[in-house]
Amino acid sequence: MPKFFVKTNQINNNQIEIIGEDVKHITQVLRAKKGEQLILCNIDNNLNYSAKIEQITMQSVLCTILEQLENHAESKIEVTIFQGLPKADKMEYIIQKNTELGVKKIVPVIMKRCIVKWEEKGSSKKIERWQKIAFAAAKQSGRDAIPKVENAITLNQLEETMKSYDLMLVAYENEKANTLKAQLKSVKSFEGMKIGIIIGPEGGIDIEEVEKLTRQGAKIITLGNRILRTETASIMVISNIMYEYEM
Repeated sequence: MPKFFVKTNQINNNQIEIIGEDVKHITQVLRAKKGEQLILCNIDNNLNYSAKIEQITMQSVLCTILEQLENHAESKIEVTIFQGLPKADKMEYIIQKNTELGVKKIVPVIMKRCIVKWEEKGSSKKIERWQKIAFAAAKQSGRDAIPKVENAITLNQLEETMKSYDLMLVAYENEKANTLKAQLKSVKSFEGMKIGIIIGPEGGIDIEEVEKLTRQGAKIITLGNRILRTETASIMVISNIMYEYEM
């Protein structure tokens, strides 16, 4: 059954009014009729509802709430991807796939070997586009929350942020001993953990950056004998984390 996102101001007593682009999707793509059911998620509080269509117009779809549903789509661990700023098409792919896999937040990081230069002018439009990609991916994958895509930060700002995380992993191609598998096996319980994953840009993470992150308590890991592309690395790490916790 399709799921659509709504906000608290669209809910009045036991009725929900769907507006915007979703109206076209419901009426022209799904060809839904009065009496059919939808799943609606309030993105302000992540509550899900089963709802029945009561009225359809060109501007809105009015639904009556049938029941509140249990949330199963969101993990109880909070994972943030700190992604060394890559080219635009790669960043879009990273946001889309990591959203599908359950991350809570994606933060671009300005690193020494970034090919792309971050310009504050026009950055708000870039973040807005990336947030729309996260929204679409969350909707497609049936999530109850939309990951936040934040403005780019420097490595120094990242070091300050690290203090609020239970575990910070850095994927580094020159690390040979500490595997991702071994690091995850050392975790006694993932329940409620806040985990950060740091991935370098196309040029990788500079050794000085690795040393700075290590001094702040980050765990440097290898992802195996093959060198992964920057757009593949985070997917590999988050997939293994979710496997260890959810499977």
